[in-house]
Amino acid sequence: MPDTADIATIRRATAADAAALAELGAATFTETFGHLYPPEDLQAFLAKSHTPESWAQTLADPKRAVWLVVHESGRNIGFLVVGACKLPVEQLEPSAGEIQQLYVLAEFHNLRLGGRLMALGLEWLESQGRTPLYIGVWSENYGAQRFYGRYGFSKVGEYGFPVGKTVDREFILKR
Repeated sequence: MPDTADIATIRRATAADAAALAELGAATFTETFGHLYPPEDLQAFLAKSHTPESWAQTLADPKRAVWLVVHESGRNIGFLVVGACKLPVEQLEPSAGEIQQLYVLAEFHNLRLGGRLMALGLEWLESQGRTPLYIGVWSENYGAQRFYGRYGFSKVGEYGFPVGKTVDREFILKR
């Protein structure tokens, strides 16, 4: 397997990346989950969550950090968002952190980019004193659950994640 450092670079995203992250966020969410929803629900979700404006807010939040994976061709192929925990956790610890989003385009899976992103995110969360850590993951995304399990995350709860009028069953994992 080629070294992923030769294939892609990972850098902290800046305000100038808001439009690129909106496009990549919509593409990765649709690729991963789009088949689960009626088109109107998917479009409603994307119109709210993956716009340049919503990404500009994320990038401007001092309690969050965002990384962007750029392929050697210059194409944006993945990203990570971490920060203060925003999941509906009962008795949430004030210092809790969260892996909020981690996506890599499917054609670039199995290149260990997710592991590189996790290492950066975990290091940043630790540097911010964020503990414990949480992740929300779709109840039927078994690959992601196995991936996060390798980092010591285990299920501690569930919640409903709205995508338009559809509400997904999500697991809350904690480390």
